[in-house]
Amino acid sequence: MSFNATAAPLTPESLYAHTDFSQLSFLEQQWAAWYLWIGNPIIATGLMSFLLHEIVYFGRSVPWIIIDAIPYFRQWKLQPNKIPTKEEQWECTKQVLFSHFTIELPAIWLFHPMAENLGMATWQVPLPDFRAMLPQLAIFFIFEDMFHYFAHQALHTGALYKHIHKIHHKYSAPFGLAAEYAHPAEVFILGTGTIAGPILYCYFARDLHIFTVYVWITLRLFQAIDAHSGYDFPWSLQHIVPFWSGAEHHDFHHMAFTNNFSTSFRWCDRLFGTDTKYREYRKRIDAAKKAMKGASEAEKKEMERKMMDEVEKEGIRAEAEAEGSLPKTVKVQ
Repeated sequence: MSFNATAAPLTPESLYAHTDFSQLSFLEQQWAAWYLWIGNPIIATGLMSFLLHEIVYFGRSVPWIIIDAIPYFRQWKLQPNKIPTKEEQWECTKQVLFSHFTIELPAIWLFHPMAENLGMATWQVPLPDFRAMLPQLAIFFIFEDMFHYFAHQALHTGALYKHIHKIHHKYSAPFGLAAEYAHPAEVFILGTGTIAGPILYCYFARDLHIFTVYVWITLRLFQAIDAHSGYDFPWSLQHIVPFWSGAEHHDFHHMAFTNNFSTSFRWCDRLFGTDTKYREYRKRIDAAKKAMKGASEAEKKEMERKMMDEVEKEGIRAEAEAEGSLPKTVKVQ
């Protein structure tokens, strides 16, 4: 399917002048109705894009807030002794909203005219089918993961860490809302990996609908929020797709400060050797559990807690080294 967005009519009446609505699906009819209702394609696209981001981000975060409030789920909590307080969640929400309105809103609004000029369709119907979308989504996932890996590593060095990335590492046990709890500059830097994939695809292929971008953004937000959830369920995706990162992989990054810099996949960390401490930690935990076969669950949890404390102490030292402020004595709260 090929789109020619640059020739878009300017009046709402002429947008769908030659469209047979009886041939459209219910979703496609609602898509067209939105653009006709707003009356201006640029405003309609910008508004829908921002609303989608806010609804998906906070909508996906709410279940994790509920789960954090129910003790039953602590059995799957990766760091069960660290449950976010209401105060922490509110502070996190304020910072996230600040970044959303100061950084993401302008970026979202400017992205669409730019991408449209490169060939992206917005108001056009019919919408692309999943056979066309799947390879595009795969490209976006792979591109973003690689971009994030190298940008994230850079943010762990010197001034970039001390003045920018340190905010995101406030919580050694992350929670869903904290996925975008970050300095506005970090939101811009790492967000580039999310939107650059579609922009480059538009530039080279000139065959992309914004509906595909919406699916991509939704999946990316789900991935980011779930990775920061702090929970590892037996049905979590990393147990089904072995190369998927997931919460268990990213939680170690927040706890240990080093290792596991990727987002969606484990490939870059394995390829560049930035998961060695993580894999060593997992081996130690598994070996200790085998050696404690006859022990109670409480004893096993206490053993794991002590190992977590050791890793976190090393992480605090590594963090101090990264920002150039290694103290003489390091205290762990």
